[in-house]
Amino acid sequence: MTTDQDLPLGQSAVAAAFAVRGVDVSPNKDRGVVKVVKRPGVNGERPMFGDKVTVHYTGKLLNGKKFDCSRDRKGSFCFHVGRGQVLKAWDVGVLSMQRGELCTFLCKPEYAYGAAGNPDKIPPSSSVLFEMELLKFEGETLMDDGGIVRRIKVKGDGYLNPNDGAWVNVHLEGTCGGRLFDSRDVSFIVGEAEDKGVPLGVDRAVDKMQKGECCILNLKPKYAFGSEGNAQYKIEPDKDVVYEVTLKDFKRAKESWEMDLNEKLSLAPGIKHKGNQYFKVGRHHQAAVQYQRLVSWLEMEHGNGVDQQHRIQDLLLTSHLNLALCYLRMKELTQVVENCNKVMEFDKNNEKALYRRGEARLLRNEFSLAMADFQQVLQVNPTNRAARAQISICQGQIKEHHEKDKKTYANMFQKFAEWDAKTGATKRRRNESSKRSIVNGEEGNKRRRMSQDAPS
Repeated sequence: MTTDQDLPLGQSAVAAAFAVRGVDVSPNKDRGVVKVVKRPGVNGERPMFGDKVTVHYTGKLLNGKKFDCSRDRKGSFCFHVGRGQVLKAWDVGVLSMQRGELCTFLCKPEYAYGAAGNPDKIPPSSSVLFEMELLKFEGETLMDDGGIVRRIKVKGDGYLNPNDGAWVNVHLEGTCGGRLFDSRDVSFIVGEAEDKGVPLGVDRAVDKMQKGECCILNLKPKYAFGSEGNAQYKIEPDKDVVYEVTLKDFKRAKESWEMDLNEKLSLAPGIKHKGNQYFKVGRHHQAAVQYQRLVSWLEMEHGNGVDQQHRIQDLLLTSHLNLALCYLRMKELTQVVENCNKVMEFDKNNEKALYRRGEARLLRNEFSLAMADFQQVLQVNPTNRAARAQISICQGQIKEHHEKDKKTYANMFQKFAEWDAKTGATKRRRNESSKRSIVNGEEGNKRRRMSQDAPS
């Protein structure tokens, strides 16, 4: 690996060398971070703001003394560039690098350890050197399943983001396989973007953007146009798409704490109706967004008087039941069980909650728990034929698993028996061999004694 031996030591000598060979990469061109490339990178692409980068680094004082090194710890180092997770010099410098590039940065104190330095390592107000190698970088994953990956081309302003229910105005550029299929300015309500033909992935990403931000979204089919594709845009089923999104403006919706209870209760039927409409056309994720909004509004409310308390409880119960059904369709089974449990905090014998929890448990192969849920459904409603059929399925699955277990254990015991027989035979052969050795040894000793007792 290339070292710093070609760079002179000492503050004046280092500064002079970087003045001749270095490039100022600091945003204000104040020579706060000056770079010397030691090995160029490949393919020309550079990290973007927010990308997860993986690097090796070595930190040195200007006299050549090493104070930190990732290689000494036998592991690379990862961080999200531009997020303030590391020294400012790193955020600035890494954005200038290409994959595979090796370079050295001369960093002024205000971009490194400041006036205080670092006790026992960095003297106060010290410039430092960092040799860095950019191993790889990748976009920021916005969803647990990796279905939306964001790369930020232009950082936005401020710290506020749109929230669910916010009005946003964006410019979109959609491509599939390099072909531009969508280019337009469009306004929509966050959580309802598909009403304007905007994919779910854009809807779910825009609430993480700041005004003026331009980002690239790589969307898996689940967050794009799914298994149906899009005839208008000539997108085939199950295709990944890429959207470049610029957030031009937005107006945040009222947060829960900004509304009084009467306002929440007056808006709730419209939110519930919107969720039901989405569910009917198979947009389960969008429906869940609406139902979850109701839960977030009302879960901490207690109400004034019996009437309000009943309305709150009814809305929460219905919302959790509907969420359970949405998550059941999306096969997010843990969420199904959690929402059914929430319903049973209000009504422990709720037929729908018991049945949906049983369905989720059956899909998770928790057959005994599922059967208990379906049996409880029958206690609540003995005429529920669907629950009776599910019990038969559970019994069949339990029997099938018992048979598999019996075969598995039978095979295990057979193998143990074969092993015991094999090792027993080996031991017997070994014992017989030992006995023969002892007998032969004793006979040999007798012959030797007889020969010794005989006259010579």
